[in-house]
Amino acid sequence: MAMLALVLLAVAGCGKAKEEPKGALASQTVTVQAVSVVSMARRVTASGNIVAWNEVVVGAETGGLTAVRVLVDEGVWVRQGQPLLQMNDDLLRAQVRQQEASLAAARATLAQAQAALGRARELKERGYLSQAGLDTATASQATAAAQVSAAEAALSEIRTRLGQAVVRAPVAGLIASRKVVQGQIVAPGTELFRIVRDGRLELNAEVPETVLGQVRAGMPATVISDHLGEVPGSVRIVTPEVDAASRVGIARIALSAAGGFRPGMFARGVINVGEQPAVTVPAVSVVYRDNKPGVFVMGPQAVVRFRPIVIGSRTKDMVEVESGVNAGEQIVAKGAGFLADGDHVRVVAK
Repeated sequence: MAMLALVLLAVAGCGKAKEEPKGALASQTVTVQAVSVVSMARRVTASGNIVAWNEVVVGAETGGLTAVRVLVDEGVWVRQGQPLLQMNDDLLRAQVRQQEASLAAARATLAQAQAALGRARELKERGYLSQAGLDTATASQATAAAQVSAAEAALSEIRTRLGQAVVRAPVAGLIASRKVVQGQIVAPGTELFRIVRDGRLELNAEVPETVLGQVRAGMPATVISDHLGEVPGSVRIVTPEVDAASRVGIARIALSAAGGFRPGMFARGVINVGEQPAVTVPAVSVVYRDNKPGVFVMGPQAVVRFRPIVIGSRTKDMVEVESGVNAGEQIVAKGAGFLADGDHVRVVAK
């Protein structure tokens, strides 16, 4: 009987334990803060390729001549007017001498015609020459003068071609490429060299259309390469078009110095667009769940809900929120790292 009584008491105790309501969990103590709108130093980050500010293609103005001396190579700095290429000019020099002789003959003929015209006028005044004879002398003098002008123009044209046998740098800058070799017969208009004018480079930064309106010419910027470091610069121009496929516009960031950058390299640009209003939350309030940033928003009856956010700029204490929460909403500041979605919290003063 005693054993039976003990068993009944144990069973009754177990039943009583199962029927006892579960006690409420202890609330997490947190502080809350309203989502605010403050002025923040905003930066727009974009990437793109390094290009020449102004790349000049150098070609030959005259053709059919052989390149006898290439005077510069890639990577060389040149000044405006500096010789880059010498072509064979023997034929042109011979043509110059021939045309000089033709000009001398034309001038002699003109002198003879002018003397004949002077005599004709004198004879006409004395009555020994008819008007027709004077007209013939006048025409001969005019023809001879025209022949001199033609010879002078022809000589000038050949001398110009002779000068073009030396290809010179149209601008000062850096030789980016050389496509001519010694012994090559150069055709007119053929690309021989490319010059980066004044050696100036810029970054064609591809800026998303959502933030393109914040970027203005003259804004300070920094061009960054993982291998070459940072070079200061400024926005030279923002192109007026947005690519319909990629939805990006181009901000051209002029580099203050080359800094080892070369055309074709990839780099990032960070543009300081100045102080602008931004929706911000405390940095301590941002937590990560499933590798996604978010905050805990206070709901009715002190229940918190996790809400994902899109993070923009950062400072030491504040984080800009591009989307996810609105200004004025109450969020958990301190203590957010220990919470789960749907937890009850106890709010204390800061």
